[in-house]
Amino acid sequence: MAITNDPAFSVYALSATFVCLHMIALDSISGGVRGKSKTTPNKEDARDKGQVVASEPEAVARVTRAHRNLFVNGVPFLVLGLVMVLLGTTKTTAMAYFGTFIVARVGHSVAYLAGKQPFRSIFFTIGQLAIIGIIYQIVRGALAGL
Repeated sequence: MAITNDPAFSVYALSATFVCLHMIALDSISGGVRGKSKTTPNKEDARDKGQVVASEPEAVARVTRAHRNLFVNGVPFLVLGLVMVLLGTTKTTAMAYFGTFIVARVGHSVAYLAGKQPFRSIFFTIGQLAIIGIIYQIVRGALAGL
């Protein structure tokens, strides 16, 4: 079966698309929050519309941290998820791990932006456990192929 006809690959494709859209959404939120603060760290961006600042206002910094956290966790997901699918995982396994990761990352972003603990840490941990599960599936599949 060609990879593009594999149901697990379809789950991965949709999941990867969602994770990337999530990254784009956080980036857009960052721009909106920055615009409301009327600040910028770059002189060329200030023009007559804003103030150049040496450090980000807290609201901008919070969105930036949430975005960076998603990026740092999303890139391994994108790579490892694809490897798991290429090693021949099932649609059900892909849905379980990828769905868990996505729900956890969205929950983490919402909790991060709202400043809600312990929810931010709980969602972060669930996302990390999903990645560890994906790594387990990769190791299992790779060893089976030896």
